[in-house]
Amino acid sequence: MIEVRDLHKAFGKVIAVDGATFSARDGEITGLLGPNGAGKTTTLRCLYTLMRPDGGSVVVDGFDAAVDPIAVRRRLGVLPDARGLYKRLTARENIAYFGRLHGLDPATIRTRSDAAIAALDMGDIAERRTEGFSQGQRVKTAIARALIHDPKNVILDEPTNGLDVMATRAMREFLKRLKREGRCVLFSSHIMQEVAALCDRIVIIARGRVVADATPDALRAQTGQSNLEDAFVKLIGSEEGLAA
Repeated sequence: MIEVRDLHKAFGKVIAVDGATFSARDGEITGLLGPNGAGKTTTLRCLYTLMRPDGGSVVVDGFDAAVDPIAVRRRLGVLPDARGLYKRLTARENIAYFGRLHGLDPATIRTRSDAAIAALDMGDIAERRTEGFSQGQRVKTAIARALIHDPKNVILDEPTNGLDVMATRAMREFLKRLKREGRCVLFSSHIMQEVAALCDRIVIIARGRVVADATPDALRAQTGQSNLEDAFVKLIGSEEGLAA
């Protein structure tokens, strides 16, 4: 479980996150939505300890990121906005390298690599160098790498960005599989169809603040909109109006 409590982060005079509070639960898929510049990526970077917040806290499975960041990192699998593969290594070597960083033994690395490669349908690219990979192939490799240590919490920053239709469908099924395994899945997306199809709960951020935190049905009921995209626009519009 991931808990964000009164999170604050500023860059000089620019306030990126302004008291955000929400939770992502085990066995659920939580969507983190917001317009560009709303503070989503900054929030995610604070969650996976790439940035230190100015105030508030991030707690993962009871561990405070400010007190024990190593324990938090061990419990997180992260697909960041920058995929960052080692181009001279094969997909399997990229995955194995991260397994070694997490202190896994060779047998465990092999077993888990094989399982991830099968689950993500990477058999045809596993032994290829990642230089020249398509966007979908890079994302698959980065996700397999993020899951090699079997984390119970998974953070994905726009996992289907740039994927074609078939790769997007496969990614959605993989996220559902993570949910069935009881993991906590938190992902950001701009694709409302994807959010509607996957999310048990949706957190909407605007101007660094959480303006909604509810199920898709509850958000539609709250705004009086039958379409989730229209509900999102109405909630963001309300926040922009209050800030004007």
